[in-house]
Amino acid sequence: MDFIPVKSSSDSAVRYLITLIAVLLAVVALLSGLSMVYSNSAESHWPGYSHLMASLPSPTAWLRWVVGDISEVAFYKHEFASLGLLLGGAFGYWTSRYAQGLQGFSIAYGTGLWPWLVTSSLLGLLLSNVLWGWTVTADAWQPTFAAFVSLPAAMVLLFGGGWKVTLSGAVLGAILVTPSCLLLVNYLCNPLGLPVVIGNVLGMALGSVVAFLLCRALPVLVSRSAEDKASAPPPAPVKTPDYGIRWTLRRVLADFSEAPFFGNEWASFGLLVGVFAAYALNPLSPAYGSGWLPHLVAGQTLTSLLGILLWRRQWRERGWYPTYVPLVSVVTAAVLTYGGSPLVIGVSAVLGALIAPPLACAIAGRLPAYMHPYIGNVLSMAVSTALIVPVVGVVVEL
Repeated sequence: MDFIPVKSSSDSAVRYLITLIAVLLAVVALLSGLSMVYSNSAESHWPGYSHLMASLPSPTAWLRWVVGDISEVAFYKHEFASLGLLLGGAFGYWTSRYAQGLQGFSIAYGTGLWPWLVTSSLLGLLLSNVLWGWTVTADAWQPTFAAFVSLPAAMVLLFGGGWKVTLSGAVLGAILVTPSCLLLVNYLCNPLGLPVVIGNVLGMALGSVVAFLLCRALPVLVSRSAEDKASAPPPAPVKTPDYGIRWTLRRVLADFSEAPFFGNEWASFGLLVGVFAAYALNPLSPAYGSGWLPHLVAGQTLTSLLGILLWRRQWRERGWYPTYVPLVSVVTAAVLTYGGSPLVIGVSAVLGALIAPPLACAIAGRLPAYMHPYIGNVLSMAVSTALIVPVVGVVVEL
């Protein structure tokens, strides 16, 4: 583990970081207090999550469910967050083509494939809900979101753009990934009382492995082999970052949209603006009506920041490192299971940052070339959550 040495000339940057964290905690405390007052004394200006579930299967509720699936990976599950993510991603793609000075981290890793990526993901999401939406009831949440953040996007990044890959990814995501998640959530996680995120990510890994083996056996499904990446546009050359305070803060923000393969500050900004707008209208609308949204975001920010500081050498040497992994798994599962106390947030954020990124990298590095390395990331999410969340529970009980 590489703790970052602090140079004497960086004292002001360190103070700035400490101030930023203090402000973040103060904002979380303020929002938490306001949410309590709001929920007790004010009328809700937007239907809550419980209203959504109780209204199923009405067309309006189904529309909210499907659109909310787009932001499900961050545990926000709200149409405003989803629309913010898509609008921010579209702006991030526009800047990558026409205003590169504003683009930040180039969306979809500078491949230029974002339009194909998001198209395949959205088609996979729609098809998943058409095929498996019947499993969702007022009393039973189901992982219909899984295809949006897994195989379809990974296939586009691995095999390139075009309608053949886009449609193959969407179809395979809906018929392999989503049912795998459904089986694991309902017949493993629920009976054993495990966080459902474990079933979600294991299902993504299982369905994707089968799909990539199928694509290797039947190359007609894709436009080219995974080993031959010549048709994918090479990332545009960029100036080597200094990995300083400004880069660190931008990287924390970009991690919020890393799970859907966007990895861009504008996409993350849209996601967060959308979800906090939803929270302002009704604190019991996003994050499954838990009321823990500020605590979730605080924990997600903290674990990303700690991971980036701990593994900065890996960022320098590799150009990319999966510090986002605990942001969409360990911390969120811990907060939704044990509440948003500082102890829960702190323990899960620290352990997640320590364990999840290097484990993801180790698994991904051992995968064959015809499989996208994201499989290592989701397997790390499953293992890290299974290991860390019970530890958090023990600490809370002490």
